[in-house]
Amino acid sequence: MRLSPNFTLKEFTKSSTAIRHGLSNTPNATQIENLQVLCYNVLQPIRDEFGSFSPSSGYRSLELNDIIGGSRNSQHTKGEAADIEVSVVSNVDLYAWVIDNCEFDQVILEYYEKGDPHSGWVHVSSKKEDNRKKKTIAFRENGTTQYRNIETVEDLEKYL
Repeated sequence: MRLSPNFTLKEFTKSSTAIRHGLSNTPNATQIENLQVLCYNVLQPIRDEFGSFSPSSGYRSLELNDIIGGSRNSQHTKGEAADIEVSVVSNVDLYAWVIDNCEFDQVILEYYEKGDPHSGWVHVSSKKEDNRKKKTIAFRENGTTQYRNIETVEDLEKYL
């Protein structure tokens, strides 16, 4: 099933962890619709700008999300989020591009290390309505994940 001109449902449901554990990772009709919104609002514009990529993590069933230790409120379980990297652009530049060019609910630059342009990944989400435009970075501090909200792309430099 095609979600957008360049993305298929299979790309968003493929999971080696689900296969190993014998779990279904099949979204329902509402979750598929949410994935289409995510593709239309965020992922297809990124593909149009930078070229081919596949999400490293897309839709996750609740069971799969529990096994990998995801948040119980994860937008991945609703079909609203994906984790991505695009080989031709650094993750920090991808993060900034999403902020400037996409209709997103949340964008998180996760575990980026200054000086290593392809470290970490970018978490993107989009909803049918009421997108918050929340900009966040995630990093490890004292062995735990910390989150910091960012007001502008320029503020990002203060925290990297």
